[in-house]
Amino acid sequence: MFQLLFLVIFSEMAVIMVLSFKTPLRKLTLMVLDRVKRGRGPLMVKTVAATIAVVMISSVYSMMMIQKRWIDDGSANPTEQILMVKHLLEATLMGGVLFLALMIDRLHHYIRELRIRRKSMEAIKKQGPEDGKSGGSDKVKALEGEVTTLQAKLKQLESDLETKTKEMDAADANAVALRKQSEGFLLEYDRLLEENQNLRNQLESLEQSPSRSGNKKNT
Repeated sequence: MFQLLFLVIFSEMAVIMVLSFKTPLRKLTLMVLDRVKRGRGPLMVKTVAATIAVVMISSVYSMMMIQKRWIDDGSANPTEQILMVKHLLEATLMGGVLFLALMIDRLHHYIRELRIRRKSMEAIKKQGPEDGKSGGSDKVKALEGEVTTLQAKLKQLESDLETKTKEMDAADANAVALRKQSEGFLLEYDRLLEENQNLRNQLESLEQSPSRSGNKKNT
């Protein structure tokens, strides 16, 4: 039993190593895996994997029962210890077999996907120049039309920008003229205030002079 499990594990490790490096054995291994996945191959692989999983679960259950007896009895006899080691080794080996089988399946799947992608990319690259020759003139004409449209839009934008610039210059000139006019109004207002004050002073002086002369006559 253990020898068979060890043999399967080492075989799976060898398959993984072969698939990991590009060698002539890799193509042969891929062909074998492709044939295994055709027809009844997947069903047989699933059946074997399910059997191994059931046996592994049985070993885990046996280990749990032995551990429970150890807890209940408070001690472990040599026979149970040997059985415990045996079930532990079986469960570990069968888990390794299932894990490596899953790794082989995924690695094979990804290699196939990569090969398909490469073939499709090569086909697209081969079709690219032919399609480019046939549709090159149409693309050039379309690009020329787009360039003409963009040039017309650029000219329209330049004219709009020039118009807006002129309007801004005119608005700045009007603002400067209004500022100068307001400054002139302020100066004129200050002058009128000063003249008004002078006139008031003159009137006050005129009003005070007759009153002074009347007082002198009375005396």
